[in-house]
Amino acid sequence: MALLQLDPLIPVLVKHKGEWVKAMAHVLIDYGFEHNLMFVCFADESRECWTVENKNVRAQDNITAGRPPKPSPETAPH
Repeated sequence: MALLQLDPLIPVLVKHKGEWVKAMAHVLIDYGFEHNLMFVCFADESRECWTVENKNVRAQDNITAGRPPKPSPETAPH
């Protein structure tokens, strides 16, 4: 098992109870071969600490990194 403290923290979206929630990833846990990576994250709004499988973590929007916000269906061109 390996623990990696993330520095700087990574702003992520975390799938929690079917909803994507903004959070900050603080630690990455690698249990080794044939295991999912696990992210230890703190939710922005609720301040809860969750450990989340890699498949339920996404990068937040970041214009500088080339990930602009996706337009909402209401504002998208037709």
